[in-house]
This record gives sequence, structure tokens and C-alpha cells, in this order.
Amino acid sequence: MKIGLFGGSFNPPHEGHRLVAHESLKRIGLDAVWWLVTPGNPLKDTRTLAPIGERVAAARGLTNDPRIKITGFEAQYGFRYTYETLRFLKTRLPDRHFVWIMGADSLAGFHRWERWEEIFTLMPIAVYIRPGSTRTGPFSKAAQRFARYRIDEADARLLPTSRVPAWVFLNGMMSSLSSTQLRNGR
Repeated sequence: MKIGLFGGSFNPPHEGHRLVAHESLKRIGLDAVWWLVTPGNPLKDTRTLAPIGERVAAARGLTNDPRIKITGFEAQYGFRYTYETLRFLKTRLPDRHFVWIMGADSLAGFHRWERWEEIFTLMPIAVYIRPGSTRTGPFSKAAQRFARYRIDEADARLLPTSRVPAWVFLNGMMSSLSSTQLRNGR
């Protein structure tokens, strides 16, 4: 089974998140996408963070696709960092082929994430284009560090079973929606 792991605050979840999930299912040839609603991002101000139960419920209300599963399990296990979550899932479910999914805006600051280089060696990564990130994402510190492991977008379906490190930058349909803008009423 090929599963995309799409983590984030989802504060609030929106159509752009659903677009990334559906495009990832199709373009990477995934069987499922699990949205990992985080209890909080250590690199962001959490004062405006809605309770995790509300964010999980809102995400579930956004899609009825049976291939998309919404979970807040990181809070139950007390995981603070993405690395902890990914290592746990790979250990617990060794028969699955996982792919970490993130937006290109996240790739731009990925080098600030806890154990970011090790994340690249845990599982393949799919980076989806975001408005304003076509120049920053692919040329970020993380992208440069792992440039030789980038696979061609035309080979994205090979990603789930690729030897790590491996990553792909996916261009395609974009949504201009952003959780920050929605929270601020823009």
C-alpha cells in the first residue's frame, strides 16, 4: 500500500489542502493520503491555533473521499516533531510505502525543522507547488542539499518505492487559499 502523509496545522483546513491531496493521489499513484493534523507547529505562533478536535472535524467535513483519512493521532502520542511521527509510522507499519507530502512554501524553511536531513532519509518526499514558492522552494537550503536525489516530475509514480533519499517537485493546479488569510478574514 502506498500512502501519502500530509501533515500540517490545518488551521483551518481548506480547498487548497484537498487539492494537494487529490493531486498527490493521482500524480504519485497513491492508494491513500493521511492528513496528520498536528497539535502545534514548533516554528509557528500557536496562540491562534484552534483546538485539535475542531481542526480534525473541519478537515473531515472537507472531503468524503474514502482514500483520504484525517487523524490527530500525533497529539495522542505526544509527538512534537515530524521526524518522530514519520519514524513511528515506518517502524509500526513496515509493510507500507510512505511518502511525506508538503508544500513548496514548507520546503523553503525545511532546514529549520528538527532533524530535517534525517526526514529525507526516512521516506521519499513530494513537494507540491504553492503560490509564490516556485523560486524559493526548489532553491532552498534543503533542496540544494538533496538536489542530486530529486527525481523528474514525469517519474513521480516511482517515488513511493524509490530508495531514499528521493524527492520530487510537483507543478500543477494551485489554490490561492491560505489558512493564515482565512483566519485573518482575507
